[in-house]
Amino acid sequence: MAKPAQLVSQHLENISREALEEYQKIIRNYVRGRQGVYALYRRGRLYYVGLASDLRWRLNQHLKDRHGHSWDRFSVYLTIGESHLRELESLLLRVIKPKPKGNKKTGKFVESENLLRRFTKEIKALQRDELYSMVGRQAAEETTRESKARLPGAPPLAKFITGPVKLRATLKGKTFLARVRRDGSIRFRGKSYNSPSAAGAAAYRRSCNGWFFWKFERAPGDWVHLDELRK
Repeated sequence: MAKPAQLVSQHLENISREALEEYQKIIRNYVRGRQGVYALYRRGRLYYVGLASDLRWRLNQHLKDRHGHSWDRFSVYLTIGESHLRELESLLLRVIKPKPKGNKKTGKFVESENLLRRFTKEIKALQRDELYSMVGRQAAEETTRESKARLPGAPPLAKFITGPVKLRATLKGKTFLARVRRDGSIRFRGKSYNSPSAAGAAAYRRSCNGWFFWKFERAPGDWVHLDELRK
């Protein structure tokens, strides 16, 4: 059986800053020309995490740069190759919470797919199927419509209808046709309106009471004003 590919080949953990300064020659021999991930600590807390294709140069730099007096211990993890270093750093920054004070950027992946949206949709689909099996599809859909109708801003017709409804209105010998959608909004001439009055105003070209402007077919051939739904 083939031996799995190795990522970390050597590591040196929880070493004092003073040791790096006093025994630079020894430590630099370990990291010369090596790549990997390193971490800087301050009083036992992670202060900064980073990557480097030349750890010797980077550690020396952190003795003098803006982080110079912000850390007192460090760790290094020497990797084999550097093809995944950037993603490894991003992974660490996303896992470590809260983000280390010394790191300004958050971890970003180049091509990784965020499964949250798919996960959310699949949970909803599973919950819907479970609900259908328990109470039946029709009852579940009616309950969902009633719940939506109670939401702030929901079309007022949503609480009175259970499916698409045809509407018509007559003004000065001209007939206007519209349709109530499942969510209670009214579709008229390619546009959606949230209330009967808004749709009526679009047809009448002035404000009007849409509950008395529009009619629906209560029974075959029996067209009555929408206001009948509210009685």
